[in-house]
Order: sequence, then C-alpha cells, then structure tokens
Amino acid sequence: MPLVMTTEGGRTLKTTTLKPLGGGLLALALAVGSQTALAEDAEQIIGSKCLACHTQEADQQWSRISHQRKSPEGWLMTIARMQIMHGLQISDEDRRTLVKYLADRQGLAPEETEGARYALERRLNTSEAFDSQEFTEMCARCHSGARVLLQRRPAEEWEHLVHFHLGQWPTTEFQALARDRDWFELALNQMVPQLTDTLPMKSTAWDQWQQQPAAPVSGGWTLVGHMPGRGAFHAEMQVTPAEGQDQYQVSLSGQYDDGAPIQGQGRAVVYTGYEWRADLEIDGRAMRQVFALRNGQLEGRMFLRDHDEVGADVVAARADGNSRVLALQPAYIKAGNEAEVSIIGTGLKGMPVLGQGIDVIEVISESDSLIKVRARASEAASGIHEVSVGAAQGGRFAVYDRIAQVKVVPEFAVARVGGNGSSTPKVEARFEAEAWAVGPDGKPGTDDDYRIGMMPAQWAVAPFDEVAEADGDVRFTGQMNPDTGVFTPAAAGPNPERRMMTNNAGNLKVQARVMDGDDTHNAEGQMIVTVQRWNNPPIP
Repeated sequence: MPLVMTTEGGRTLKTTTLKPLGGGLLALALAVGSQTALAEDAEQIIGSKCLACHTQEADQQWSRISHQRKSPEGWLMTIARMQIMHGLQISDEDRRTLVKYLADRQGLAPEETEGARYALERRLNTSEAFDSQEFTEMCARCHSGARVLLQRRPAEEWEHLVHFHLGQWPTTEFQALARDRDWFELALNQMVPQLTDTLPMKSTAWDQWQQQPAAPVSGGWTLVGHMPGRGAFHAEMQVTPAEGQDQYQVSLSGQYDDGAPIQGQGRAVVYTGYEWRADLEIDGRAMRQVFALRNGQLEGRMFLRDHDEVGADVVAARADGNSRVLALQPAYIKAGNEAEVSIIGTGLKGMPVLGQGIDVIEVISESDSLIKVRARASEAASGIHEVSVGAAQGGRFAVYDRIAQVKVVPEFAVARVGGNGSSTPKVEARFEAEAWAVGPDGKPGTDDDYRIGMMPAQWAVAPFDEVAEADGDVRFTGQMNPDTGVFTPAAAGPNPERRMMTNNAGNLKVQARVMDGDDTHNAEGQMIVTVQRWNNPPIP
C-alpha cells in the first residue's frame, strides 16, 4: 500500500499506510484537507492583498514576507502595521488565517523563545538586562528587547529594519542614547552583524523542531495556578476539537485555595505546534491564556484581557499523560505544626510522601488529580523536600522553623493612572510577600537560604524620597489594599489639589509586614505610579 506523510505547520506528523476502508483513512483525509485548505486560503489572501507591494519570488515565496520568522504576536503586529501605515484592507478572519499560516511556516522553535516569553505572557514588570551594551542602547531603549529577540532575519532584512526605523521615526538620531553617537552608522555596521549572528534566519533549532511529531492536545488536563492578590487555584480543563486547523473548545472548572469556584469556557488555537493561545470567559470576565506546550505540559500565564497586569502563573498536564505532581497548595508548613495540604497532579495513585520527617496523618480525599491530606512536620524536618505519590513525582514542599527574611515581589513595579473619562483604564500593581528561611549553614542572606513561599502580609505605602513626601504622593497617587497587596491608582488627568495642578503620578515605597508567631518581619519595594500607556501592542 502507498505511504502518505501528513504535516502540521510544516512539521511531520506521521507516516501512515493507507487502508482501503475505515475510520483511520477518514481521519487522515480530514487532517490533510484541513492543512491544505489553510495553505490555499492563506496563499490566496497573500496573492490578493499583499502582492500589490510585495513580489512573488517562487512558489510559496514572497519578497520580505518569506525572509522573516516570528511569534504569532509578531506576525499579527506586522499585518497590523501594514493596515495602519500602508492602507491594507483585510478582514479579521483573513488576518487570523495569515497569522496561523505564517506562524506555522515561519515561526520560532521553543528554544528560540526561551528567555523572552515574558513579553508574550504580558509580564510587564519584568526588568530586562542584556549582555550586549550596544543592544541595550540601540534597540531596547524604545521598546522591549524581547520584541527583537522574538524574531529572526537574514542580514539584508536586519538592514531593512534599520532603514525602516529611521524612515518611520526621523527623530531617532536626536533622542536619548542616540544623539551622542553616530546612530545610523552603528546600527548598520555593528548591530546588523550582531543581530544576524545571534538571531539568524536559519537555525538548527528551527530545522529540528519542524521534524518533531505533533503533540496531542485534545482531552483532559489538570491545571494549577497562582494569582497575586487572589491566591492559588486548581482546575480540570477539557479540550475538544473545533472547526478549523489546530482549534479547540475549552472548558475549565475548579476552585481557589479558599474554596471559591473558578469556572469558564472559550476557544483555543495552537500555533507552530506548541504556542497555545486561548480566549475564555472565566467567572464572567474575559481572560487570555498564553502557554507553551511541551512534553505533555502547558506552562505560561493566564490574564485578564483588558487588564493584563491581573494574571496567574499556570502549569497544566494531560490527564492521560505521564504521572506527575504539579503543585502543592499550600507548599509549606512550619516545623512542629499540622496543616491540610492539597497535592495536585496527574496519575496520582498510591500513598503521598511529602518528605523525611513529614507524616501524612490522614488522607482526607483522593482522586487521580487531587489528593487532600493532613500532614505534620517534625521539629527536625526543616528544608526543601521532594514529593511523590506512587510513581508521580514533582513539586516542592518547604518546612521551616522560622522566617529569616521577607522580600516584596515584585521588587519594582509600575502602576498607571487611568479612567476619569480617558480612553485607557487604570493599571493596578499587585504585590506579594515572599518568605525565606536560613539554610544549613545557619547564616541568613547567603546562597544557602531557601524559599518558603508567599505569606499573608499587611500592606502600606510611604513616600519613596523627600520629593515624594513634599508632593504628597501617598495622598494623591491611589490606594493600597492593606490585606491583598493590590494597589489601585488614582484617576487620570490634572489634579487641581496638587502643586502646579500636576497629575496623580508619584514615587512610593511598598511596605510589607509579615508575622511569624511573635516575630515581625518587614520588607520594602518600590512602585512608580505614572501616566497612561497609550501604545499597547501585543509585544511591548
């Protein structure tokens, strides 16, 4: 019988021997038909919408378009720029088709997005740091460095990008970190070679990724997450195929660690074989998921669509995949104490083992994905322990005798005024208190210290410096919730009560107080309350 090789996003799925009759042949035909239909639709759109400016170079090859690789968000931004700057007329449906087609054919391998996924996941309080000072000053001074790191080009395309920047923004050479040097000469003769070398169009990682088999997506998933200001949660997520290539219906049902339910449903699409993007309505609010799918596991961030600063770190694993422990909630216990602990994972069969010196004194409830136990830690059990439930391993469980220090997380954050009739909403800042214990060396503040976890705290703000105190920043910039660590900024616009009628911006200390028995631990961070973010692209 003949052999048929099916592909998905340019990657080999499997080689199959055709049978004369049967459901397997029908499924294979549907998969091939879906892939072929997407390519035909996308190429027709390129022919009718793009070739007014671009040129056909070969079969499925077009000038500029075929010489770049990007994330789905990168391709979306490219098409949006064509609409805004060059008058491209295209429907939302056609734009989605193009993004899917281009991200599958000319995307990034998982290894190529490592270290820059914070931009895709909208982790807007990330402080970037790069080894290359030239890159920092030439590229990462106007937008995130991650936007550059999430694309690949040959030398001539990096050179095109330099010319585009200067043509589109002629004042570039007169801005900070540019007017004191020959920006254009440095961009062409230093940055182009550097970018070509570090971010090449052709790469072994991409070639190898295209040959990887497609990962299964449909089925049940166990999901765990933690949302600052709200707490930990776990849920079961069901994924079923929907019409369209790599598209799925998603439903989610679970609860927070305080027992409150979390439920929702929506739709997901997988780009490039691993880039999971979903839009869901969860508890009546629109949320997005930006996950990476690898080794039977989803990992990334889930956040509010209209308030991306409000989000949760998430890990999920297939219910029918390898047995594993995903998380413990809570993930710590004080030595000599008892606590109820939830163990969340997949294939949880057997007696839970939380570590040496930790006794499971009662199994409260158990299933393949969730086991609740009551545990007691001995006085000598301090440290980090590996967890297992039968063959399932993973997670971490901390036992501490006392808190040595507390850190405010994030250490530095940005909140933004908004509302008050303006077109942009307020942007909150959310803080947590991270507790640490002294390690075996008995010396606090060394590499031997170990992380306990996030602790309940009381929160306050104070002027960061004398200028902030003189300007009344604490009074005018907004309100800190003393119990949750959520700071809500004040309204946008000039404030007649402030000196010189300035807006409600300011510079604040963020203060956390954590109690450990009779001991009090204090920590401080910094928060800038600033003006609206008017330009908010998919990749900052």
